[in-house]
Amino acid sequence: MRLTAYVSGRVQRVGYLAKALSLAGELDLVGLVQNRPDGRVLVIAEGERSDLERFAARLAIKNTFIDVQNIEIEYTPGSGAFSNFRKITGPDEIGERLDDGIEILKMMVSSLDSMNGKMDKMLDKQDQALGKMDRMLDKQDQALDKQDLMLDKQDQMLGKQDEMLDRLDTTIEEIRGIRGDLKSHIDLRFERIEADLAELKEMKQALKEKGII
Repeated sequence: MRLTAYVSGRVQRVGYLAKALSLAGELDLVGLVQNRPDGRVLVIAEGERSDLERFAARLAIKNTFIDVQNIEIEYTPGSGAFSNFRKITGPDEIGERLDDGIEILKMMVSSLDSMNGKMDKMLDKQDQALGKMDRMLDKQDQALDKQDLMLDKQDQMLGKQDEMLDRLDTTIEEIRGIRGDLKSHIDLRFERIEADLAELKEMKQALKEKGII
């Protein structure tokens, strides 16, 4: 079978012919590809119908330089007139291709500059994000330092509280000891007073018996 296709869009002097030549080689097709005066590209390919259909689908190329807008396709019986797939260029196309190559290089440089600019912006945003993260980590470190200080003060307060409780326990023990001593002293005084009273009673009774009182 033969495929005849007219491809329109941004397809001349942007590497489309070379791309079509490469695609045809991958599918073992024979034929030709050629720029037409009306700005379109003519593609003629012969081979198996399934390979031609795959080739036709892959002709719709869109990238940084190539922009296929429309493809007019016709299938007819193959002629067997081609032995390979070749690119046909006119005598005036070589100089034009050099100029086009320079323009393409300029477009590539412009695209690279644009990509570098976007990358710089992305890196700036990344630096800003890292700066914010560093500030957040600094604040977190400050908060942890304050927390450590608070815990240290709490430990000091607990230490003082333990000292006060120890002193209170000591004071309570001392008070208990004083109370015990005081009770013993009072009991001893009461015993002495009772003994003195008993002795007074005996003396009073003896005086009564003698008629002194």
